[in-house]
Amino acid sequence: MFAVMKKELKSYLLSPIGYVFIGIFLLLFSVFFYISIFSYQSMNFEYLFYNGATILTFVAPVLTMGMFAAERKSGTEQLILTSPRSLTAIVLGKMLAAGIILVVTEALTLIYFAILDYFGDPSFKVAITTLLGFLLLSFAYLSFGMFASSITESQIVAYFITTGVFLLMWFLPDMASSLEMFSLISMFNKFPEGLISVSEIITYVSFSVLFILLTIIVLQRRKSVK
Repeated sequence: MFAVMKKELKSYLLSPIGYVFIGIFLLLFSVFFYISIFSYQSMNFEYLFYNGATILTFVAPVLTMGMFAAERKSGTEQLILTSPRSLTAIVLGKMLAAGIILVVTEALTLIYFAILDYFGDPSFKVAITTLLGFLLLSFAYLSFGMFASSITESQIVAYFITTGVFLLMWFLPDMASSLEMFSLISMFNKFPEGLISVSEIITYVSFSVLFILLTIIVLQRRKSVK
């Protein structure tokens, strides 16, 4: 698993993908930071992550769209399916590599907290709660994006499947209030308020585990067919 993680992490860092993700996220985050400070006179670090969650919806698929789709397109998927490493180790290795990129990106947002702390007094406790929620949301997004990449050989299709599902889940509460429990964004909105709910944490973790397992199943079925 760790060997796969190192290989995938290296591929993110030796190709534009990792830098494009980090660059786009921080660029857009900086724009919202500027608007928040100078237009709305807000000194709340946690409020920035409402916008951060929106950004993540569109840029997280950049990390996941090529995880398996690129392998299938190039024909190197056969190497994965016949590898002596288990499919579970391969899937978790890829997931962790993308997760590290996300953790680094999230850590870099603390620069904005430092700026706000210099001029004001933002709550560190609420900031940590917000970062926890954002991390859970990020891994939930990664798990589904990885699954989407496993069912197609087109990275573009994988991107739009992932983004489309994220947007659908985003608007579920508008369709019916009873569907709010299925909206990852709605669940995240509690964290910037400084609230940590066990039910939200369990839902995020369960969602992530579910799509990791589904990815393994998809690959296992493809392996058995081959």
